[in-house]
Parts: sequence; structure tokens; C-alpha cells
Amino acid sequence: MKKTMKWLMLLAAILMLAVFAAGCGGEETPAPTTEQTEQTEQTESTEPTEEGALPAQVQAIKDRGVLNVGVKEDVPGFGLRNTATGEIEGLEVDLAKLIAAEIIGDENAIATTPVTAKTRGPLLDNGEVDMILATFTITEERKQTYNFSTPYYTDAVGLLVKNDSGYESLADMDGAIIGVAQSSTSRDAVSAEAENLGVNVTFEEYATYPEIKAALDSGRVNAFCVDKSILRGYLDDTTVLLDDAFNPQEYGVAIKLDNTELAAYVDDLISTWMEDGTIQELVTKWNL
Repeated sequence: MKKTMKWLMLLAAILMLAVFAAGCGGEETPAPTTEQTEQTEQTESTEPTEEGALPAQVQAIKDRGVLNVGVKEDVPGFGLRNTATGEIEGLEVDLAKLIAAEIIGDENAIATTPVTAKTRGPLLDNGEVDMILATFTITEERKQTYNFSTPYYTDAVGLLVKNDSGYESLADMDGAIIGVAQSSTSRDAVSAEAENLGVNVTFEEYATYPEIKAALDSGRVNAFCVDKSILRGYLDDTTVLLDDAFNPQEYGVAIKLDNTELAAYVDDLISTWMEDGTIQELVTKWNL
């Protein structure tokens, strides 16, 4: 009996040693935690963001391959159609080319749409153009409807009259008829100053600047009123630009109010070009 008990105890000891040896024979790598697994998958699936990536609204223009811009075609120095080539030329067209070069990489990748003071807003609203560069004056009221860039040009409202009119300033123009463009801010500027001077004037509105000049030449109006830089383009041997300057106004690039990414991108460009002298070079080029 005692021998049997000894053999049983010996066998149990051998079994215990075998189990211990198996447990110490090698350690298994612990399974990764859920957090570690998620971090690994996220690292593998996430691609690095490309430096200098364009905002979505700007990228859409690049993908399209053309920048649609509303410009004037009857404003010397800013946007005037060259009768020899049929192309519209001027400071604002050159600015559009610079913007296209930045976005698309080709300054000629622009499509210009002629606009007037009355049509430029609706063309922007309905998406026919991406932006307006058309002597668009920045006002607090217009800022409620459009995004405007940093101003790229500052001007003041003036008066162009016939040499033999006898007018030397607005103070002499009691009873005069003044031609202005539809939906322009010029009328408000001159009207306010005329009221201050106690002068009574009336206004006739026209769709284009050449129409106002024709009305002046034919005697239907006594003065052509718009920004002075524009009037200089209509000076000839029969007319004179008065010294009066009303309500200094700033021109900016106009973009739809909800196109905030595009507006911010263009504003950065205009600010840079104002600081580095690029725009001043264009002003000099076009004798503005």
C-alpha cells in the first residue's frame, strides 16, 4: 500500500513538472488591443494632404480649364474692345489674366463677357461668370450682396462737358441735364453735392458710356458724369474734364456672396499684387 502511494505521488510530481515546462517554453505575442488596431488601420488608409492644395471652389475652375470673367468693353484703360483685333483690353482684363495664370496655369484661359453697370450683378448672380472686374465700386450696401476683394484702384466721380458750355464747376450748372449710366453710384454722388451747393440738376440714364458721350455731343445732356479715369478715355478736342471730384470710390473684384473660398483666394492675390507693385505697373501701363 505504501509503495502504491509513493508511485502515485511520484507520477503526480512528474505531471506537474511537465505542465510547468510547457508553460515556460515560449511566450506568445499578446493580441493587439482594439485601440491599437484602429490606429493602425487609420494610419494605413489616410493619405497625406498635398501641400498647396486649392480650395474646392478654386479647384472647380481649374478643372474646368477656363475662368469666366465679366468685364467692361467701353471703358478705355480698364476694358475696351480693340476694333482691330476684336479683343477686349485694359487693366482689368490683365488682372483677370493674372488670376487665370495662378489658378489654371495659363493667362489666356479666360472667357470674357461684356457687362454694363446694370447687367454685371445679374450675370454674377446667375453663375454665368465667376467674377466681375468691371470698374465695380465697393459700397457698404453692395457688400451685403457680393464679396469684394481688396481695392485695386481708387477714383472719384467727375464731369465732362463741352468746351463752349461755360461751365467751370458743378456750382455753375443750375438747371443742367447730366447723363449717367444705369445703376451707377455717380448719380448719388453728384446729386448730394448739388444739394449742398443749392444747385438744381436733373439726370438722364443710359445703358452704355458711348451713348452718354453721344448724348453730350448732340446736346441732349449738358454733362457726362462717371468716374474721372473713365471720362479721360472720352476726352476729345470738343470737351473738357472739370476739376470737380466727388465721392472717392474704390474698385474691387466682385464674387458671389456664398463663394467664400474663391473670394478669399482672389483677395489674397490682389493684396499681394498691391503690395509688390504688380498692379501699379498695370496702372502705369494703361496710363490711369
